[in-house]
Amino acid sequence: MNRRILAAATAVVALAASGCTDPAPESPPASPQAAKPDFQRGEDGVGDPYFPTYGNGGYDVRHYGLVVRYDPGTDKLTGTATITATAKEDLSSFNLDFVGLSVDKVSVNGADAKNERDDAELVITPSGGIVKDAEFTVEIGYSGTPGSIQSPDFGEGGFLHTDDGAIALGQPESASTWFPVNDHPIDKATYDVEATVPEGLTALSNGVPGGDSESGGWSTWKWSEKVPMASYLAFLVIGRFRVETGEHKGKPLFTAIQSTLPPGSPADRAMAQTTEIADFLETQFGPYPFEAYGGVVVDDDRIRYALETQSRPVYGNVFFKQGPFTEVVAHELAHQWFGDSVSVAQWRDIWLNEGFASYAEWLWTEEEGGLSVRENFQREYDDTDWENPTADPGRAGLFGRAVYKRGALAVHALRLEVGDSDFFRILKTWTAEKRNGNGSTADFITVAERVSGDSLDRFFDDWLIGDSAPAIPR
Repeated sequence: MNRRILAAATAVVALAASGCTDPAPESPPASPQAAKPDFQRGEDGVGDPYFPTYGNGGYDVRHYGLVVRYDPGTDKLTGTATITATAKEDLSSFNLDFVGLSVDKVSVNGADAKNERDDAELVITPSGGIVKDAEFTVEIGYSGTPGSIQSPDFGEGGFLHTDDGAIALGQPESASTWFPVNDHPIDKATYDVEATVPEGLTALSNGVPGGDSESGGWSTWKWSEKVPMASYLAFLVIGRFRVETGEHKGKPLFTAIQSTLPPGSPADRAMAQTTEIADFLETQFGPYPFEAYGGVVVDDDRIRYALETQSRPVYGNVFFKQGPFTEVVAHELAHQWFGDSVSVAQWRDIWLNEGFASYAEWLWTEEEGGLSVRENFQREYDDTDWENPTADPGRAGLFGRAVYKRGALAVHALRLEVGDSDFFRILKTWTAEKRNGNGSTADFITVAERVSGDSLDRFFDDWLIGDSAPAIPR
């Protein structure tokens, strides 16, 4: 695994000698001329090898302000997205990821801007170029019937119509079905979401709740996520829910369970353990990284997964049909550290999300008096197909067993290799140093070697990409 960055070579500049025998008279220095901007269109992708068109180049988003109105009766959504960004190069135009909905109006810094569609790309051309390092604001009005995204590898995601509302959810892509976005984890931003829905419905999203109000038969719900968030973690769920609110460690607690599930259901009992599980994981991984706690349970057969939506995971009720399956809660809450606070730099690094979240299930099971971590490790080790790599698993293997379970094996093997003290220092160093940012497999190995003082190249090659069962450290 190549993970060393070579130092750049120095350039040699040759100076021409003057042929004058006498020194030239001194003259005042010439006034420097500002370089003329070389305006270019931003790239329609950030260079992710698995998803070449995800995200966009040329700028960095700081904040999304989203104001949407959705009527389940007509399945129509109208919205305004106000995006604050900084140019990373001189831009003549730039792209946003946006599918399905019609664009009604676009302005940049208050001036009307041209826009055109190029498949899933919205190409915006301001009236004048945007110079490098300049902050700019884009306002986009849009409307229409939002839809889902079908993928042969990942199934259905995006904006799903329900009997009484909608579910906008999915990984690795969903945000672009309900707002224009730079849709790659490398460009994290803060969010304010204001969602208006028919009275009697709840509109749920990420972060700190800002309250709700009613007017003219409509309810408006406000949410604010002030900690930078990867776009696929942004969600919107609309429907009838039983809501529980409270406070934990001075932060708001907001959970919601679809009202088709009876009070006291296994889902209720699982959600009631959210803060207990978060507190336990805090002892393992370091301080809880966000400003709110909670969870959402949806009763929809299409949602046969749970997703670590930042500060408030969304769970399909499929996990709770046989009882309060708290291992899935531990998994999604672990993602608040591994995946949400520290996000992947590229999608091929996803084992850094799923391997650690799967390992958290083992930690929580042991804490609850079930199988020990070592027992879970041994069972999985005996049942693993080592031909499938954990790191860089290929696009089709992004959510495969090698990423989740072999990833967890690598995590525990690291613990056995370096010992408990160094292992938990590695985890807490990683979550502290990379907090609110992104990381790669190479970055994690660097931290592990620095904290432990060990050379771990061979170890990680064996456990992450080797094609045969590695020896278990003793």
